[in-house]
Amino acid sequence: QVQFVESGGGLVQPGGSLRLSCAASGSIFRFNTMAWYRQAPGKQRELVASITRGSNTNYVDSVKGRFTISRDNAKNTIYLQMSDLNPDDTAVYYCNLGTPLRASWGQGTQVTVSS
Repeated sequence: QVQFVESGGGLVQPGGSLRLSCAASGSIFRFNTMAWYRQAPGKQRELVASITRGSNTNYVDSVKGRFTISRDNAKNTIYLQMSDLNPDDTAVYYCNLGTPLRASWGQGTQVTVSS
């Protein structure tokens, strides 16, 4: 079962940027779609961005134009470049497959956007 370890979160001011990383315990090339999710306090976890093996990407409307997802199959890592952050982006960010595996959720990485 593949496991994921997310990193790169932190406290950032509105308008700032962060780059999240997600390292997989095994090859991600076998998985067509990888994705980033987030869960804000009191809310359900939501899909933020996804990327296929062929690098086709999709984003939730609220992050379009601000977030960029990418994957490095050789390093078994996916990334989420986030810019122009706002307080609504505050959440714990997770990675998983496009159809998430329940047993593969990691600890996530906390992103807090606040002045």
